Amino acid sequence: MSDPVTPDQNAKSRNAERPGRKLLLDLGPLAVFFAVNYATGDFILAVKVLVGTTVVTLAAGWLLERRVSMMALVGCIAVAFFGGLSVYFENDMFIKIKPTVLTVLLAVVIAVGRLIGRNPLGAIMGTQLRMSDAGWRAISWLWVAMFLTTALANEIAWRTMSTDDWVTFKVFGITAISLVFTVISVPIMTRHQIEE
Repeated sequence: MSDPVTPDQNAKSRNAERPGRKLLLDLGPLAVFFAVNYATGDFILAVKVLVGTTVVTLAAGWLLERRVSMMALVGCIAVAFFGGLSVYFENDMFIKIKPTVLTVLLAVVIAVGRLIGRNPLGAIMGTQLRMSDAGWRAISWLWVAMFLTTALANEIAWRTMSTDDWVTFKVFGITAISLVFTVISVPIMTRHQIEE
């Protein structure tokens, strides 16, 4: 006879299933953006679809999880704002500069927060991750570096590449930068994690 499953174990079990769903919700709009751009050759249509799918995935995340992360909300607002400008003015520059503006803004918020003795990253992720102050400090500066690297790479990409090549960079290049920094982050988070 198996042991009864406690509510805490149920919560842990549900949490174990979330990473795949979270990945789908995070990367789904980008994949659709990429597919529509290449299938139709209509960048502005692809931007409209990106905005729509981003809003839908944010709503789906709320319905499935009963919570929305601050990063997802900020990302959705940024996509809607810059995507809306691109559609309204029929100018691809606005959506192309969105990664630069957003990542520089996030880097500044985290850096200034750390410099004045606050932990903005911990405030955003504290419920998902518990670490010592030294761990939060290290991860915060690593994320500042990641965001600034992303901003610089995006600036080079949108200024030197064709629109189709920039879309490829946006989907695969920026994702690769995030993955590299995530791999670097794992040992730091593991070393400084506070066990419950």
